[in-house]
Amino acid sequence: MAPPPAVGPLQPPPAPREFRAAWVATVANIDWPSKTGLSAAEQRAEALVLLERARTLGLNALILQVRPAGCALYASTLEPWTEYLSGTQGQPPWRADEAPWDPLAFWVEEAHRRGLELHAWFNPYRARHATAKSPLAPPHIALREPAAVKRYGEMLWMDPAEPAAVAQTLAVVADVLRRYDIDGVHIDDYFYPYPIPQPGGPAGAEVPFPDEEAWARYQLAGGTLTREDWRREQVNRLVQAMHRTVREVKPHARFGISPFGLPRPDRRPPGITGFSQYDKLYADAEKWLEEGWLDYWTPQLYWPVARSGQQYGVLLDHWLTQNPKQRHVWPGLFTSRVGTAGVAAQGVPGNVWPAREIADQIALTRHRPAAGGHVHFSLITLQQDRDGIATLLQRGAYATPALVPATPWLEAPAVGLPGLRRVATPAGLRVRVEPAVAGALPVRWAVWRRYGGPEHPRWVFSAPGPAERELDPEGADLLWVQGVNAVGQLGPRALIQL
Repeated sequence: MAPPPAVGPLQPPPAPREFRAAWVATVANIDWPSKTGLSAAEQRAEALVLLERARTLGLNALILQVRPAGCALYASTLEPWTEYLSGTQGQPPWRADEAPWDPLAFWVEEAHRRGLELHAWFNPYRARHATAKSPLAPPHIALREPAAVKRYGEMLWMDPAEPAAVAQTLAVVADVLRRYDIDGVHIDDYFYPYPIPQPGGPAGAEVPFPDEEAWARYQLAGGTLTREDWRREQVNRLVQAMHRTVREVKPHARFGISPFGLPRPDRRPPGITGFSQYDKLYADAEKWLEEGWLDYWTPQLYWPVARSGQQYGVLLDHWLTQNPKQRHVWPGLFTSRVGTAGVAAQGVPGNVWPAREIADQIALTRHRPAAGGHVHFSLITLQQDRDGIATLLQRGAYATPALVPATPWLEAPAVGLPGLRRVATPAGLRVRVEPAVAGALPVRWAVWRRYGGPEHPRWVFSAPGPAERELDPEGADLLWVQGVNAVGQLGPRALIQL
């Protein structure tokens, strides 16, 4: 994303804006940590490698999975430690000879140090993943509230119609919002579980989800909805309640949802075919977007640009038309599909994509002004630079940094006017930036360097993290610096002639 043309000797172009994020999956050790049982030092070292890759690549946000399956990636009294850290559920992620630490607090601090947003990703209903190996540990909900948890296939699932399950999820989200300086709350496409084929049954037959008790209670109470509509209503209520919880506990935090990417069948563009989350996951995704029960929408558009029946551009255009509240639309990209010929992408069956496919999807998204970013699944692909994907993006789409788009319907304290002064260092002249005494501390700096003087101004943008207080002029004749607050709003400008 090249800077826009210069607009004046003292007035640079608007700061580039684009949500550039990646999911960091912890379930089954997809992204982090690489395996269970690492020492605390090894876990932190791996996290720092990923965080540095995100920063140097040009991302500005990460979405870290903190609740893989009714378990916690952080110190919690509500749920046990996840086994994907130590290898045993309920066991903390440090050895007997190591000091206790909190992985989520570490990720938040180190992300913010680098100017990266950190969104906490929760699975609202999954209670045990098929890859789990250790026994459940207190205070897991399946032990405390066994009636609220159902076995479905190889997993345990919190029943969306059981009040105890809903209360648990909302309490967990509120707890994290209160105790950690996260920038957002995020849920993915797992609502009611993806259906399992009925063994030995006729073609198309599926194992029913075992929610008979809750359904019977509803009918006895005089409920009139069909079972399918009743299930959708359970999910609708959770989404609405989670949105309300985020607003009440941390008003400036954003709430994001990344649903399955295909629309409901009766509202699809011509030629679009495939799985229906409306009928199978009981996810009335269009309703959530239309009602504005979220701040950003990340439909998982996990198909190539030229894929017949699921064309990336057609699907993106559809979701943009379903957005009357003008929430952010930042599609999810299946970057984990990227690999080289003959080398399957990690944990992802099917065809391998060239890195160019992802670059093309980003370019296509940028041609839709109403779409302001994208999210990669997942960070490990970028870290490994499969098929040169990280190099391609760093030299092309991410060559110029970008700020996260502002969220004007949310409120956050404004940042004040920073102070600028020249300082001599062993490395040469630097400009020291001091946050204003009044106002909020910035989450990032927006810096423009001017070259060519007032007669022929050329502006170059950068977005260093808040800890970077000494800026290299890099030969510029003027620096323009603004702080950025928690919802992406710019503070007053400070100028210094060099």
